[in-house]
Amino acid sequence: MAVVTVPDKSVAVNPLKQSQALGASLAFLGLRGMIPLFHGSQGCTAFAKVVLVRHFREAIPLATTAMTEVTTILGGEENVEQAILTLVEKSNPEIIGLCSTGLTETRGDDIERFLKDIRDRHPELAHIPVVFAPTPDFKGALQDGFAAAVESIVKQIPQAGAIRSEQVTILAGSAFTPGDLQEIKEIVTSFGLIPIFVPDIGASLDGHLEDGYTAITASGTSVAQLKAVGCSAFTIALGESMRGAAKILEQRFGIPYEVFSELTGLEPVDEFLQALAILSSNPVPEKYRRQRRQLQDAMLDTHFYFGAKRVSLALEPDLLWSTVRFLQSMGTQIHAAVTTTRSPLLEKLPIKSVTIGDLEDLEELAVGSDLLIGNSNVAAIAKRLSIPLYRLGIPIYDRLGNGLFTKVGYRGSMEVLFGIGNLFLEAEEERVKHLWGLETD
Repeated sequence: MAVVTVPDKSVAVNPLKQSQALGASLAFLGLRGMIPLFHGSQGCTAFAKVVLVRHFREAIPLATTAMTEVTTILGGEENVEQAILTLVEKSNPEIIGLCSTGLTETRGDDIERFLKDIRDRHPELAHIPVVFAPTPDFKGALQDGFAAAVESIVKQIPQAGAIRSEQVTILAGSAFTPGDLQEIKEIVTSFGLIPIFVPDIGASLDGHLEDGYTAITASGTSVAQLKAVGCSAFTIALGESMRGAAKILEQRFGIPYEVFSELTGLEPVDEFLQALAILSSNPVPEKYRRQRRQLQDAMLDTHFYFGAKRVSLALEPDLLWSTVRFLQSMGTQIHAAVTTTRSPLLEKLPIKSVTIGDLEDLEELAVGSDLLIGNSNVAAIAKRLSIPLYRLGIPIYDRLGNGLFTKVGYRGSMEVLFGIGNLFLEAEEERVKHLWGLETD
């Protein structure tokens, strides 16, 4: 059991966490015909847009209610109303995701009442769902905002109906990349099941060309699919942060669920495939049996480099959990772990301690590590400490292909194995060169 510590500091010197509003907008971007709307100042939206554009290298549709000093004091209902009407007129969205920010949450805007009054005044908006997620950025982190958005979606949009025995709902947490969701979709459909992903950033943020520019998301989970979630026979929650949304579906429609906190590594993938086999009454396809044998061979090839290595990580809780568990399965020691927000998983981590802090804490704790794992903001620390960095999380702005990077399933596990293993191998070669005095300028 890990001891969770929170440093007694007045400020975050080198921030690790991203805002809740950024997490909610990422979740909303997994819905088709969507445009996320930030209720706050223009700077709040611009910050989130820059992070997402740099990470995915794609055009990201975000809108803002553009609150000013005056409207903040007088109230933001008029700004919300005007923003929604403008979006409907100019972009014709199928659905709008409304996120609050620290500015409007501090003031205490009653956004749910705003939306009710706006709909009363504008019956022409009746066909467009407006999903509101409370996401103050003065507390919580990206993972919390993502979870809040998904919970708001499943509270509002799914409708009851006849159960479809082959249909399953996949609640995909913030720890999973578009490439991860594509791999999971391929696995689930190979068992003859029909998955509905909430959200499906694997379809919208995977990096593909569309026919012309669109101001809204061109792919993702449609409103019709979201309504059909109430007819699913089972819910698969990917990540502990999705447990709340799964419970909402169970309470509303009586749909049973199971939470998979990790899908990287031999044992977690085995358990996932076994669950799918039981759920579908179909055997595990032969291609995954072969991939399993490939992963076993990859583990044999790489375990010499992982054994007894000391790794320090700075990740969101769900991603931290799965990464720590995977590394430990390869014989790696966790030297330090820093995360962004509270989670039931933190105390369950099989390490001595985990710190809810910033990158300054990571730099102090990581001294003596063989590897750092974190986003691109950790690169400067890795350089100062002369420790290799394996990039994981958001944002990653100094590497290409983030949308298609895959770390789940047997194939994704091999990709992570070889990626980290090659860093260890390169470091070992440099150490040998240093011992023998073979360095070259």
